[in-house]
Order: sequence, then structure tokens, then C-alpha cells
Amino acid sequence: MTEQQNDSDRVESRAHLLPEEAAVGSDDPEAQADVILTESDLREADQNAAPDTVLEHRTSDQTVTPIEPLD
Repeated sequence: MTEQQNDSDRVESRAHLLPEEAAVGSDDPEAQADVILTESDLREADQNAAPDTVLEHRTSDQTVTPIEPLD
């Protein structure tokens, strides 16, 4: 199977609307599926492509201002 056939199969498979999508409808489910899969591939290839989904790994001392001890 060629890469183009594989992409066509992915788009065809994803073009079947999810219940939430069917509720609002779609003028072109295949075009919608192609865009969704393209964006998904980009996010998968570059984990920082969607900055709102990046989980920061910091410790509490990196996030708060230390309180000075009382004299």
C-alpha cells in the first residue's frame, strides 16, 4: 500500500462523523477529516506545536517566592 493510499484510507475512516460532529453537521466530512488528520500529524511530529497542551515540569521552589524567615 502506498503512502497516498494509506492517507486516503485514514481520511475515509475519519470522515465518518463522531456523534458530536453529526449533531452539528458537516458540509464536507472528507475535507474536515483531512484537516483534522494533518493537524494531528503536525502535533505528533512536533510536541511543541500546540503550546497549550505542553505539560510543564517544575518543582514548587521554581513557582513560588520563598518567604524570608522572621527575625
